[in-house]
Amino acid sequence: MNRVIYIAFLFLSLLFLQVFVFNNILFLGYINPYLYIAFVIFYPLQKERYLFLFLTFLLGISIDFFSDSGGINAFALLFIAYIRLFLVRVIFKKTEQDYLLFNLHQEPFGKVFNYVIILILIHHFILFSLANFSTQNFLSVLTNTLYSSIFTAVLFFLGTFIIRKKK
Repeated sequence: MNRVIYIAFLFLSLLFLQVFVFNNILFLGYINPYLYIAFVIFYPLQKERYLFLFLTFLLGISIDFFSDSGGINAFALLFIAYIRLFLVRVIFKKTEQDYLLFNLHQEPFGKVFNYVIILILIHHFILFSLANFSTQNFLSVLTNTLYSSIFTAVLFFLGTFIIRKKK
């Protein structure tokens, strides 16, 4: 039951923060943090992924509903949720037997950094590609992806550091 409360708290707090706080931050005209992807990063690994993919879609579509963005957040979030296990196998060298004991806080920082940055970059590239949906704005997509990814990563690691220090 503790796991259910953790997932519900993570879901609702990230939804609330993204909709009411982070969507209202627009630094330098085009840099916006998308910290709701922490749900994908912190969700416990498991073999049965259907509930995880459903909750990920629900989080993304909820953010799309409040942001009036037509499903692009849901697609980008669902895509990184789908490839997450592949990245865990490649970066952390984990197998299905290791999923129950996998804890991101016990892994080396270099691997965690690579994992988080790859997920953030893929999410932001998909998000901004779908938002612009034009090859003429490709430089704008790359610029938005890079700067928003840096801003999101800094906020993610700062938030993780602050929360871990309190415990």
